Amino acid sequence: MTTSTEAGIAPLVTRLATAAGARRPLRAIGAANAVAAKVAVETGFDALWVSGLEVSTALGLPDENVLGPRDLADTVLALTRTAALPVIVDIDNAGGTPAAARRFAGDLTRAGAAALCLEDSAYPKVNSFALHRSQALADIETVTEQIAAMRDAVGTQVALIARTEALICGASVTEAVRRAEAYASCGADAVLIHSKDPAGQQALATAAAWPGAVPLVTVPTAFAHLSPDELGTAGFALAIYANQLSRAALAAMRSVAASFQTTGSFTAGGTPLSDVADLLQIADPTARACL
Repeated sequence: MTTSTEAGIAPLVTRLATAAGARRPLRAIGAANAVAAKVAVETGFDALWVSGLEVSTALGLPDENVLGPRDLADTVLALTRTAALPVIVDIDNAGGTPAAARRFAGDLTRAGAAALCLEDSAYPKVNSFALHRSQALADIETVTEQIAAMRDAVGTQVALIARTEALICGASVTEAVRRAEAYASCGADAVLIHSKDPAGQQALATAAAWPGAVPLVTVPTAFAHLSPDELGTAGFALAIYANQLSRAALAAMRSVAASFQTTGSFTAGGTPLSDVADLLQIADPTARACL
């Protein structure tokens, strides 16, 4: 069993600064369960991302501020008992108040989180890629008060990442950078300027405009064609691949289930299945099975 200490909480900010200087970003992968965490370790990712979308979906809930600290803490515990990687937790807008943000920070720190990512969406939040509802931004003052409350709750035990949804809401790069600077100046250890521009030009423009006060983070869901090397060269210290494993799992489950309905076999369609032993060894590496 791993612990949060073994996962390297304290060095995360230093690692981000080193990655920024080397122009080689750390790579985090979304992990909603221990299976995904094990895959992340096996394939060499640097960190795990507890995605609000992934955890909400796994629980059959909308990505609309329905998750509480306990839902996220349970996921963090599952990941830290499986993988010795730092766990970065997406806490959305943390309920939209400083008091709620303080609780999220304290509970998730005790669960073993290495970093917390707070976004400046107005309550209730809307998924960044949703078309059925529109997103709005919280006041900068509210977000800075939340960051201050979180810092007071956790001290230097965890890294705080401040995420702005300014570009998602149609604001300019200048406004996005202005918000990010405000969050950095009040104590954020890194900033994430989110973008849904599929060309990736917004992301590159924000990286070029960022003054570099703290490391810069990106979530390249919309611009997956930009490689980690390209993102690092642009100036990003961390690239978060937020939901790809859940999307891959959903596609594979649909494929194998459809094949079974057609052929009566779960293997006839050519979709590979892991061994039963593979499942047992997620929690017990010494386990053995006959299948």
